[in-house]
Amino acid sequence: MPLYEFTAPCHFGMEAVLKREIINLGYEIVRVEDGRVSFRGEASAIARANVFLRTAERVLLCVGRFKAYSFDELFEKTKALPWEEYLPSDGRFWVKKASTTKSKLFSSSDIQSIVKKAIVERLKQTYRIEWFKEDGAIYPLRVFIYKDEVTIALDTSGESLHKRGYRKLISKAPVSETLAAAILLLSPWNKDRILVDPFCGSGTFPIEAAMIGANIAPGMNREFTAEAWKNILPMKDWYEAVTEANDLIRDDIDMDIQGYDIDGDIVKNARQNAVDAGVEHLIHLQQRPVSALSHPKKYGFVITNPPYGERLEEREALPGLYREIGEAFRRLDSWSCFVLTSYDQAEKYIGRKADKNRKIYNGMIKTYLYEFMGPRPPRRKKQED
Repeated sequence: MPLYEFTAPCHFGMEAVLKREIINLGYEIVRVEDGRVSFRGEASAIARANVFLRTAERVLLCVGRFKAYSFDELFEKTKALPWEEYLPSDGRFWVKKASTTKSKLFSSSDIQSIVKKAIVERLKQTYRIEWFKEDGAIYPLRVFIYKDEVTIALDTSGESLHKRGYRKLISKAPVSETLAAAILLLSPWNKDRILVDPFCGSGTFPIEAAMIGANIAPGMNREFTAEAWKNILPMKDWYEAVTEANDLIRDDIDMDIQGYDIDGDIVKNARQNAVDAGVEHLIHLQQRPVSALSHPKKYGFVITNPPYGERLEEREALPGLYREIGEAFRRLDSWSCFVLTSYDQAEKYIGRKADKNRKIYNGMIKTYLYEFMGPRPPRRKKQED
């Protein structure tokens, strides 16, 4: 079976989490760059990566990588790639996106046009036809140029992988599903530890945690562009990936995952999202302000995305809100707390310097993940035989 190279974009700063996911799926890492991880696998990796990866934004099938310092060079080297191995004569293909950084070629629209023309010229020669109907399956392309190195890839996912299909009802400024999963996997939290999100909004952190704990693959209930690519992988590969995912689900586990929000309507929406994700029985969602946050058990986790105060009138309320967050944390003195926010005064009003601070982009908003680590729980004594 031939091996292909794939590239999976992710949130900046979360490359190590995605790399670990890919290795756990059994694939060889090719390279790790800012915001993306490349790996090698057979065609079936298209299905398995799309179904299983929690922290990737999409899965791209790399057709070629080369250096180009001029548009002529871009045209000729694109044309030299074996496009007939990827695109059938009736395939509908276009360059959906072109991005360029620190490179001689900087016009995205020109890059898109030249790459498309080069592919057409190659396919004209190969298929010996002058005009393409383009009435078959769609094959969207993406081009990345970084320091004059061009990567051309087919987008196998279609809609971004953060669209799991369960979040039809969303709150304002939600954290994306892929970023929530990445933060959970980055933290020391596991399904045996208590998890509370006091600003649960759409319920993304609790729902993603429940899916991780129950081993529910994030892409099981959605469609992907590459399902129509019969020339590259048969439909049975998709069926096998979903069957594999179904066999791995552990839906009868006992977890303590809670989500609160001060807005009752938001909580109702979160409950419906949990139902749509199939994890409502694993999560407790309740209307409650952060000032009422408490828990009798020790060594739990607060992982949350509190309000940022993007509007001026909301920003004036942030010092009081973050003081309440700090007071709640102090009541949970054995817990670990992870706070994702763009509010740069968060540590000041929480009243404690974070043990670690990571810069992360939530969409186009620059945010910080403040990590306040609690003590490790004592090791459980091994039962004597």
